[in-house]
Amino acid sequence: MERKSYITETERTKCRRVADAFAELYEESDIVVLDAGRYGFVELQYFRAKSGFNSNTVFDDSIELFEELWENWMDVQLMKTAEGTPMAEMDYEDIFKCLPEEKQIELVEKRKFFASEAGIDLDR
Repeated sequence: MERKSYITETERTKCRRVADAFAELYEESDIVVLDAGRYGFVELQYFRAKSGFNSNTVFDDSIELFEELWENWMDVQLMKTAEGTPMAEMDYEDIFKCLPEEKQIELVEKRKFFASEAGIDLDR
């Protein structure tokens, strides 16, 4: 019986670069991305010691993985910024709007950094 692969070798290489580009996210949160071989890449979130991860998503497309990790990275940054302030009760979009313009620009520019590290063309 032939074993089916759910990700191309080209996408595996691209996804590996994306996963590696977001290494700092894994240090700041309970999110990790693992190479699941022929199945693609798996994003695991919300770890609990006795029950494991509460969420898992499989990716076989580097652009989709990039967008997911970018959104998660931004959410973590906004949560850290809002922690211990009245902004903690706001949703992420409102927290972002409350930030000084310089901080907003700094956060948005980080997307370009991640894209460059991952070899992703944001203009596609």
